[in-house]
Amino acid sequence: LAAYAGIAPVTRRSGTSIRGEFPARSGNKRLKNALFYSAWVASNHDPISKAYYDRKRAQGKRHNAAVICLARRRCNVIFAMLRDGTYYQPPTNAPTPEPAALAA
Repeated sequence: LAAYAGIAPVTRRSGTSIRGEFPARSGNKRLKNALFYSAWVASNHDPISKAYYDRKRAQGKRHNAAVICLARRRCNVIFAMLRDGTYYQPPTNAPTPEPAALAA
């Protein structure tokens, strides 16, 4: 699903040369945009997604790369929901945000 959406990293190869992982330029553009924008909004409003986004930023990733990482994570959740035929269940062991952080 992530490869179809174009949010899975792609390895560029030429013969024996392997040049590492790059963002995919292929895939379903409308699905990629929908996942990207939903991840962007979630990074601003959902405490769990915001914590993941902040962790990726702390690892040195730029904004777009961190949002794509979050979109990939959300894509994995969507795939698991489709595979299992279940609804979304937020993780129970997730840290709860401080009340002062919610007011800010």
